Amino acid sequence: MTLATPSIDFAAVLASTVHDMKNSLCMLIQSTELIQQESRQLSEPARDELARLNYEANRLNSNLLQLLSLYRMERQRLPVQIDQHYIADIVEEILLKNQFYIEQRNFTIHVEQPEQLNWFFDYDLMLNMLNDAVANALRYGDKEILLRFSQHADTLLIEVHDDGPGFPVFMLNSDEIDMNTPDLTGNHTGLGIFFAKLIAKAHTNKGQSGIVELANASRYGGGIFRVTLP
Repeated sequence: MTLATPSIDFAAVLASTVHDMKNSLCMLIQSTELIQQESRQLSEPARDELARLNYEANRLNSNLLQLLSLYRMERQRLPVQIDQHYIADIVEEILLKNQFYIEQRNFTIHVEQPEQLNWFFDYDLMLNMLNDAVANALRYGDKEILLRFSQHADTLLIEVHDDGPGFPVFMLNSDEIDMNTPDLTGNHTGLGIFFAKLIAKAHTNKGQSGIVELANASRYGGGIFRVTLP
């Protein structure tokens, strides 16, 4: 006798599991943040390990959020809520999310932005995209990161500069990536860039869409993550 295989919506099951994992991770992140408040009582190696734990938990949480967003995009259940936001607010939140790791690793984060600069975008999606870019800069950089925001005519230019080794060639050629299907072969899925391009493309105005570009030879000799929003 052969048992019938039930029909399972694997994507829906995976999305539900990812959601539960995110909830657990958020609790873990909150716990590390509570311990950080008493971190002066810890040894330096313990502080380093705590900072690394907090960083990796935040990075994993960001990856899970990307997976959930992609699932919702596929099911057309991810509304893009465009509203006016001040750049200073999103910068402040990014710095707060990474504060302990920045301090423990002795990074210097430079910010260049016109006073009172604001733009129209989906705050949560842009926050996740830029926080992921900063997390990568912290992972591969050495000591210097620049967050640069500037307005050029009818576009907002956002750049994340680092002092790391720069982006590898295959990532610099990411313009060739199929925007409908991420490359899931090999050790590098390209999911972060794929997600960033989808977010940028979802921001449209007067027939123009946002774009994401990668480059090297940053102000500090490393990589540049660049977003242009109409």
